Amino acid sequence: MTFTRRSVFKAGAALAAAAVSGAGPARADESNTIKLGVLTDTAGPYSDLAGPSSIASVRQAAKEFADQGFRVEVVSADHQNKADIAANITRQWIDRERVDVIVDVPGSSAALAVAGVAREKNKVFLASGPAAAELTGPQCSPNTVHWTYDIYMLANSTGAAMVRAGGDTWFFITADYVFGQSMEADASRFVQAAGGKVLGSVRFPFPGTTDFSSFLVRAQASQAKVFGLAAGGSDLINAIKQAAEFGLTQRGAKLAALVMFITDVHSLGLEAAQGLVLSETFYWDLNDRTRAFTNRLKGGFGVQAPTMVHAGCYASALHYLKAVKDMGVAAAKASGADAVNRMKAMPTDDDAFGAGTIRSDGRTLHPAYLFEVKAPRESRAPWDYYKLLQTTPGEQAFRPLAEGGCPLSRT
Repeated sequence: MTFTRRSVFKAGAALAAAAVSGAGPARADESNTIKLGVLTDTAGPYSDLAGPSSIASVRQAAKEFADQGFRVEVVSADHQNKADIAANITRQWIDRERVDVIVDVPGSSAALAVAGVAREKNKVFLASGPAAAELTGPQCSPNTVHWTYDIYMLANSTGAAMVRAGGDTWFFITADYVFGQSMEADASRFVQAAGGKVLGSVRFPFPGTTDFSSFLVRAQASQAKVFGLAAGGSDLINAIKQAAEFGLTQRGAKLAALVMFITDVHSLGLEAAQGLVLSETFYWDLNDRTRAFTNRLKGGFGVQAPTMVHAGCYASALHYLKAVKDMGVAAAKASGADAVNRMKAMPTDDDAFGAGTIRSDGRTLHPAYLFEVKAPRESRAPWDYYKLLQTTPGEQAFRPLAEGGCPLSRT
């Protein structure tokens, strides 16, 4: 990353000291104060895709919502990617610090734990970091809104859209644990439903694999048009680097990452990542509005290119604050479920995602984009990494309401 955590926290601390208010002392009447808690990973594997820039994004939303008749405070903590720590911090925030809303929470197990506490305490959980579709499925909650992305959307957008674009034969290289297996299964289903074929797959041991050569050889022998990578983190990075060294895509095949962020592309560099296909719901250079949001975040906090998780933290916090203004601070603080209901009743609209809606199961609907990573010669500026291949409308990108099994959708 080209910004420092110190600069983000320094800017955040200054803004917190001002309590993001138009006037009044920092310790004003708590009855007229909305407190947002950003629970994220500040130093671990999710720190680039979420982390300090998630905190900055929520502070940006609070800054833009100043002078609306109530104060907004933002606090933050590191959940260390552990569900028990995430739950304990959430309880302490709510019970002792009067936090009204929990934002972000990358990591599915931590997010599900936080969702349970938020429901128990009748507070609000705005999930941007986690990929777990269970948050709007059997474990949905009247207190949770799931913004940004999930596993279903990623598999659908990348799998089905690639088939429509001509990538109708697939071979998967999959991390051999629940996440990788689930991603492969979901993507395979969408590939086949779109008329494509899965020619095979190979699973590599997780964790501990550093040499992907034998798995790449098997993929190459399949002669598939698309090689699907059902992995994440350092495994994904290593597999892509070695695939580039192997010349896996030299005959015109595509490498498709089932979950990837622009920060991963930045770490890889365009030389290794060029031609890679992936899905996201936000790209900083997508249109005038996304560029305007990015410029504000860059100017205020030094964030060069926000990920879709950062954008989701901003957008969800902003929409929640709009709901607070609409229903009143007292009512919003009294019932998180009522605040979420008001959010669902209001159409969403922000510079990061544009216009959208929130369904009864808490799923925010916005388009999903299939991108291809540019070659070095095509990139004209720092972070100019993507070219758009296809757009899937939100109603088609995310799991249909009737298929999720959320009890809220039946009431």
